[in-house]
Amino acid sequence: MKPLTKENILEALKLVKDPDLHRDIVSLNFVKDLRIDGKNVSFTLELTTPACPVRDEFKTTCVKAIRDHIEGVGEVRMEMSSSVRTHQNQQREAIIPGVKNTIAVASGKGGVGKSTVAVNLAVSLAMDGAEVGLIDCDVYGPSIPLMMGIDRRPEMKNGKLIPLENHGVKLMSIGFLIDPMQAVIWRGPMASGAVKQFISDVDWSELDYLVFDLPPGTGDIQLTLVQTIPLTGAVIVTTPQDISLADARKGLKMFERVSVPVFGIIENMSYFICSSCGHREEIFDYGGGKRTAEELGVPYLGEIPIDTKIRVGGDVGKPIVVAEQDSPNAQIIRQIARNLAAQVSIRHLAEASSDKVEISIGVPEK
Repeated sequence: MKPLTKENILEALKLVKDPDLHRDIVSLNFVKDLRIDGKNVSFTLELTTPACPVRDEFKTTCVKAIRDHIEGVGEVRMEMSSSVRTHQNQQREAIIPGVKNTIAVASGKGGVGKSTVAVNLAVSLAMDGAEVGLIDCDVYGPSIPLMMGIDRRPEMKNGKLIPLENHGVKLMSIGFLIDPMQAVIWRGPMASGAVKQFISDVDWSELDYLVFDLPPGTGDIQLTLVQTIPLTGAVIVTTPQDISLADARKGLKMFERVSVPVFGIIENMSYFICSSCGHREEIFDYGGGKRTAEELGVPYLGEIPIDTKIRVGGDVGKPIVVAEQDSPNAQIIRQIARNLAAQVSIRHLAEASSDKVEISIGVPEK
């Protein structure tokens, strides 16, 4: 046991490692405002995201490290804060200067629940305390207005559109600007132009994460997005069956060709649990998303089961992470959002450090 000094406390806290960043919290500069008042110790732990997947574990581990190695410690007061790191890119900062990170949610084919996943991820990040925006890039089939429960038009201020907001997320969609019964019959350049306007002609203010819900496939809008604004990274949504996985691989390869890192794969509609008997049915096969992630060398962010409540939440404009906050499936999605936030932090550390950072593949065992 060592005497109670700031230096010894920091030495003790160096034993606490961030499991995603693979470094101790002192060298990562997480420990702020360390103070000693008599026998009492207080400090702030500033994480790289409010959606840190091991936030609660840090509290227990830090207190234990101090008590196990420092003698005569009284009360340990520890506050948690966060400062989301910014994806450094001059082109992005010129277009949307207040946005720290831009994340595309994509799929190789339609029908895999990509928009449902994008909505619940965005809302989950906001529920954890992040400032979040969501752009509906599917000009031909906008679904965000329905899924987020908004049916009004945005206002203009100082020559820019003001995004609408619900469930703590700022939103923009072509669905806010046209009659819901009107079909959008545009050629590719017009659709791409609309997406460009959602980026540059909307007052997004300060955001930690701006999520792009892309249309399925690898067409004009996807290319316009990656050419217009450097993305921090992308997420691929798939279902377990082979045809969906084949298309997911194509989507991943597209991002690789344009030098956009892929933060991971999410397997949606992974399995079904009967509400009457509890039997698990793997309707669309199982495990393909994890195998594909391992094969392609990208993280596996998690799997989301089939759940009627997830569908209902999208239909009534109240995502399951809001409507059924304490349900097992809402907690699964919130954990996936935290896994995504961790991968964003890993990416920033890799960019900032000359040391090679190992990106963990897969979700930690419970």
